[in-house]
Amino acid sequence: MRTLTRSLPLGALLEGQVAVVTGGSRGIGAATVRLLAHAGAKVVFNYHQAGGAARTLVREFEAGSVVAVRADVSKMRDAARLIGTAVKRFKRLDILVANAGIWPADPLPVERISERDWDELMGVNLKGVYSVIHYAVPHMKRQKYGRIVAISSTSGQRGEAFHTHYSASKGGIISFVKGLSTELARHGILVNAVAPGWVDTDMCAPVVKNRRQLRAVCAGIPLGRFATPEEIATPILFLASNMASYITGEILNVNGGNVLCG
Repeated sequence: MRTLTRSLPLGALLEGQVAVVTGGSRGIGAATVRLLAHAGAKVVFNYHQAGGAARTLVREFEAGSVVAVRADVSKMRDAARLIGTAVKRFKRLDILVANAGIWPADPLPVERISERDWDELMGVNLKGVYSVIHYAVPHMKRQKYGRIVAISSTSGQRGEAFHTHYSASKGGIISFVKGLSTELARHGILVNAVAPGWVDTDMCAPVVKNRRQLRAVCAGIPLGRFATPEEIATPILFLASNMASYITGEILNVNGGNVLCG
């Protein structure tokens, strides 16, 4: 991230703006928190279990400019509290990055996906996007301005055998974004998604640690490697800023050429 912040003129890009990032303590979320904060935004992010990582991230910045909230965005009351904290603390809400998600590393045929498996994954990956947007949009409508970026996946575009519930959740995000983009455009709110491919995060650690599996996966990626979290955060920053002021309803693919889809 130091390399990014030195090479990009971020200083005032988001000056005076307030952002909420879900799942912000690790991986893509933490990289996004850092990048938005370095671009001048005040950032509120939630974590669910990684309290130590969240506190470490907060300490990287000037006191009060980055705030961590323990919340489970699959629960409506927690999503309301997260958005409410940002608005109460900073008096506005300009950017929402709906990033929180889970991925079951163990492959499951559909007949072995339990109701509990399905509900847990949909609760975080899809309901967790709906819940924070549900509470953020009224504030953005009053401002007549907002930027919403949801994190989907290549899995939601092409499907993924033995991870079909994950694919369904990420495909649902794409449809949700497209519908919201037309609904909210007249209010000055732009809604887009970033669809990463394989990223070197804790979530993908089981694949990264399995050298044979890692080589097989990388063989299908034209760039030949996984993305870093920072390489996903940068497109998120683009869509969250006024550099993307005429883009809405778009799915921005960041996958090293792995899935070539429109």
